[in-house]
Amino acid sequence: MKILIVGNLGYVGPVVVRHLAERFPEAVIDGYDNAYFAQCLSGPCEAPERYLTRQYYGDVRLLPDGFLDGYSAVVQLAAVSNDPMGHRFESVTRQINEQATVSLANAASVAGVRNFVFASSCSIYGVALEGARSETDPVAPVTAYAHSKVEAERSLASIDSDMVITSLRFATACGMSPRLRLDLVLNDFVACALSQQRITVLSDGSPWRPLIDVQDMARAIEWAIQRPAEQGGRTLSVNTGTNARNHQVRDLAYAVADAVPGTSVCINHEAPADSRSYQVNFDLFADLAPGYQPTMTLQDSIQGLIDGLQKMDFRDSDFRSSAWMRLHVLQRHIDERRLDEQLSWI
Repeated sequence: MKILIVGNLGYVGPVVVRHLAERFPEAVIDGYDNAYFAQCLSGPCEAPERYLTRQYYGDVRLLPDGFLDGYSAVVQLAAVSNDPMGHRFESVTRQINEQATVSLANAASVAGVRNFVFASSCSIYGVALEGARSETDPVAPVTAYAHSKVEAERSLASIDSDMVITSLRFATACGMSPRLRLDLVLNDFVACALSQQRITVLSDGSPWRPLIDVQDMARAIEWAIQRPAEQGGRTLSVNTGTNARNHQVRDLAYAVADAVPGTSVCINHEAPADSRSYQVNFDLFADLAPGYQPTMTLQDSIQGLIDGLQKMDFRDSDFRSSAWMRLHVLQRHIDERRLDEQLSWI
């Protein structure tokens, strides 16, 4: 097996790389990344890239011809990866999340890649007022990020080849990583609790979010890089998570407060309605991948974050204005003239 992880130097990638290296010790596992966030290591720790066979650096929008020859599986994690970044870099979001993904998949098909895996998102369901959204429900993206995922999925489904294509509609990511992000709801709450002993919920707490730990994302990707066409069809979009981890935001805040004694919760009851609130049905994923179901509970994810942040001696009460937020990292690269407005290295 020869696997390429595109976007391996982000938040999810290091966890995926280590998991696949442990599961397939004889496999060749390479990484390809533009290195926007390579420096965002979670304190002193082992370099995640040590689990790779090779690390390549480059822009997914400019993949060299023939680069994918010989790979059996390609995992596309590279993305402008949340709503604030998508709003700030709307055209780049479309270029990377959608256009580059489709170009990568077409190149993979030409190269004879057997399995192509795309990290999509449950955020494509937008505002779902009643009931859990399944794959047969209409999508209603409300952000540039979600729109880019929808359009990429649609284009991937139109590729005519023998390559097995899996779009994993991941729940909201959470959990500890060697390249931690704190611009994710659960991660943010744990950081607030440890640095301030106070969790400030920016919404009224009522929106629903499905969550998936990065460790369980890696398990799902392990399944998808091996999935046969007979198991769900040659092209498949599947909600990826578990029904047990649909949570309202206020419940996440109180769960974190329970885990960090002395923490208070402040909810903004005057906040306008959140444009993203959705419950998701994960029955199809349970049926197709029974051996790869999420194993991390909400308490497991919270404790993993507590342990990881404490090991880092994390105390930054102003982290929402810091490099722990990916948008600030990109903006600093631009301000210091390392990147241009198209997120190309100068």
